[in-house]
Amino acid sequence: MLKNPIPRVSNQLQYRAIGIVNGKFIPDNSDQLNRGFITDNKGEKIQTVILGKALSLLKKHIDLKKSYFWIVYPKNKNTQNLHLQVAGIWDPYQLNDFHNDSSKTNFSKLLEELDLKDNYFSVRGELVFVNTQKKEIVIKVYCSSKLQNSKMKNFKLVIKGEISLEFLNSFVSLDVSREGNSLKLLDYQVVEKNLPKNN
Repeated sequence: MLKNPIPRVSNQLQYRAIGIVNGKFIPDNSDQLNRGFITDNKGEKIQTVILGKALSLLKKHIDLKKSYFWIVYPKNKNTQNLHLQVAGIWDPYQLNDFHNDSSKTNFSKLLEELDLKDNYFSVRGELVFVNTQKKEIVIKVYCSSKLQNSKMKNFKLVIKGEISLEFLNSFVSLDVSREGNSLKLLDYQVVEKNLPKNN
């Protein structure tokens, strides 16, 4: 069974911001592997932090000279400074119980089978701001309650693209693509209009 790096949504109003990026991880410091950047196949660098559970995978299984598909959470303050948090590594053979027919299998083709591609992000949350002049939108994403000690109950993502002002404060599901250090809207769906106000 091929494991989907971006799981199906478990409920209609599930908040999330998750994506998949192919590239090499280069740590800032060889003694401290949890910070550095991912360099993609175009040579673009994205600032990156490796989260706890992915760190042990990195230490045990990852060859830093090779490119991998990283499962990441995006963060940004504007459309120019994307920051990634690595939650996992998508390697259908090495890290999953998946029958390996050929070591030369094309991972990009496998992703297509799952309706995914490199630099794809799924963002689901509340549309809280629309800048019609700059053609930017801001989505507020609430973190899952599983992260008890997390100080961040929610965060905002700035995405290049246009959604009608009439959908402000609605819950939206976005298909987003990474271009350099920017997130760009590909498509969206309004899941629920005019959400009740969260405190």
